[in-house]
Amino acid sequence: MKRFFAIIALSMGLTATLSAQARFTSSTQMQHLGQIEWKRPVTVQYTITNTGDEPLVLSEVEPDCACTAARWTKTPIAPGDKGTVEVTFDAEALGHFQKAVAIFTNASPNLVYLKFDGEVVTEIKDFARTHPYLVGQIRIDQNEINFPDVQHGEHPVVYLSVVNLSDKPYEPVLMHLPPYLEMKAEPEVLQQGERGTLTLTLNSEKLTDLGLTQSSVYLSRFLGDKVSEENELPVSAILLPDFSGLTETERLNAPAIRLSAEDIDLSGDLAKKKRARRDITVTNTGRSPLQISKLQVFHPAVGVSLKKTVLQPGESTRLRVSVTKKNIGKHRRHLRLLLITNDPTQPKVEINIKAK
Repeated sequence: MKRFFAIIALSMGLTATLSAQARFTSSTQMQHLGQIEWKRPVTVQYTITNTGDEPLVLSEVEPDCACTAARWTKTPIAPGDKGTVEVTFDAEALGHFQKAVAIFTNASPNLVYLKFDGEVVTEIKDFARTHPYLVGQIRIDQNEINFPDVQHGEHPVVYLSVVNLSDKPYEPVLMHLPPYLEMKAEPEVLQQGERGTLTLTLNSEKLTDLGLTQSSVYLSRFLGDKVSEENELPVSAILLPDFSGLTETERLNAPAIRLSAEDIDLSGDLAKKKRARRDITVTNTGRSPLQISKLQVFHPAVGVSLKKTVLQPGESTRLRVSVTKKNIGKHRRHLRLLLITNDPTQPKVEINIKAK
């Protein structure tokens, strides 16, 4: 009889193991780009969420034509976490197009196609949709510059598209570039109604520490312009630890971080109070000590305190998160936290905070 129950228990454990899997969920299956200009690269971004209960691995991303390049989150995406797939399309021909990107994962099905379409034209007349951010008489297609999930030695690139709506020639320049960023403008001077591209390259060797590095650059609106909140573009880069040299045994015996919540909503409390707080339990479910080497915030309204930064296997600690209402203001940086750990499956953990 004991042997019978042991077999049942073993079977139940096997069933539970087999049912656990990663799940690939994209923010959208199709992106409509509308009109884009011929020979001007555009970047399409998809947000990927792991809605399963095992780490999601994006093993390969393959565009369906040579005129498309891809970049994606290459570290495992923990259950509930998000990653990105970025596709840069450099159109070779005029007219309507539809492109597909094949994404290979460890989820089921292991092959997913994401698509985007639009029309390539020689000249765009209305830039309000493609370049929604107005800085003086200059329109741009994004108002922050982000380099997520960077490994040491990589040199990722972000393209900032710029349109001159003034009646004078305009030279696009980013002022106060940090030492780890390089900028190239093509063309160097934009005539009225002309569009150009600022290519920003991150030199990861010049990032001084793991985790989040933040700074700001300022888009010059005219010759002799000065820095101000109106032309500020926040810059963020997240440098991750390198676990590529770990053996299989080291991975099996690695630490594993688990949080009681990765999204917290303080809106209700802040509607009644000047300050709200929430406690999150951090647990090491792995087989060796968990070290939280970095705990960083993205916004001046957010405060944090962590009781312990090293957790033994099975140990937990308290992470207290607070938000001060008066400091939220108009800052464009996100209300979120960043933890950098020695968990090879989750070297980066983000906690999103809703406060409105």
